[in-house]
Order: sequence, then structure tokens, then C-alpha cells
Amino acid sequence: MKKNCKKFIALALACSVMGVCVPSARALDLGDILKKGAIGIAGGWLVTAISPQMNDFINTITFNKGVKYEGYTKVVPIVSIGDGTRIGAAQVGATTKDAINRTQAVAQIEGKYESIKATALVPIDQLNVLKGFRRVKGVGVTAIISVQI
Repeated sequence: MKKNCKKFIALALACSVMGVCVPSARALDLGDILKKGAIGIAGGWLVTAISPQMNDFINTITFNKGVKYEGYTKVVPIVSIGDGTRIGAAQVGATTKDAINRTQAVAQIEGKYESIKATALVPIDQLNVLKGFRRVKGVGVTAIISVQI
């Protein structure tokens, strides 16, 4: 991939992430929910479009460090809906091709108990979480991809 194309993709991903990371001070209404869902889907589309290159990159760096994943991998969007809608990317890995093919995204679920904050990353079968989703068994998160802004 040419250097300018890589810069454009990184810039587009960063803009997508910035567009959905800015918190809103007003109350949520149906229009906001639909807008955030659409932004999430657009960001998910962008991650999906460049996922083969990101997957190859992660596989190369893990191979070079002697910790290559032995199985199938791909990069999918991380979708989080809760305290602000955000989107990112994660590499997932599985031992079967079927499980990887069924994985469309990773749901980011956050919770807090007293002073402890937990974030769960769950491989799921649906990019649009507003439609509902199910966990894909036998798949784990092997890497998180972030863009420095």
C-alpha cells in the first residue's frame, strides 16, 4: 500500500474515532441513538475496509517477537455503546475458520464495582449491536489497535 494511501486511511480512521468519542452534553433522544448507530456502522465499515492490512501487520510483529498466533486471525471493529459511543479495532483469533468467519465485531462492555473498573472485550456475531448480538464461542481477542491523534 502506498504511503499516502496509508496516511489517508489512518486520518480517516482517526476522524471517525474523534467523531464518535466527543461526549454530548444534551440528553439522548432517538435521533441521537440512530445517529450514533450510523456513525458506529460507518466507523465499522472503515475498520473492515483496512482490516486485512492491519491483520497482516499484527501477524508480522507477533511473528517477529516469537509469539505468533497458531490459528486463524482477522481484524474487526470494537463497538462500545454506553457512556458515549466509540469505535476501535481488535484482532481476534480462533482455532476454526468457521468461528472466525462468524465474528463480525468485538463488543466493549464496561462496568464498575466500588473503585474497580473492568472492561470486557467480547467477540460477537453482529456489527450493528442495535440489532442484537451473540457471543462467538471459541474466539478470543489477540490484539487491540489504536490510532494516535
